[in-house]
Amino acid sequence: MKLFGRKNNTEAETGAEVVLLIEGMHCGSCGLLIDDELEEIDGVRSAATDARAGRSVVRLEEGAEVDIAALVAAVEAAGEYTARVAG
Repeated sequence: MKLFGRKNNTEAETGAEVVLLIEGMHCGSCGLLIDDELEEIDGVRSAATDARAGRSVVRLEEGAEVDIAALVAAVEAAGEYTARVAG
């Protein structure tokens, strides 16, 4: 079980970016839990969740195709959160 692991972000950010609006977060720990779930998805380079802003910026690996439903499901698997794509 991975606890609050961060992916190595030393490479230049080149992939697509998905912004999720998230409800139900209470603190920074909520964001870390969500980041961990999102970063377990194949094709996700990194996730940066801000509890105060109520959003997560998910960066995808270059050329990766990630199902948006999988991102939403990962957020919901992290706890009692709901997510939708911004925009």
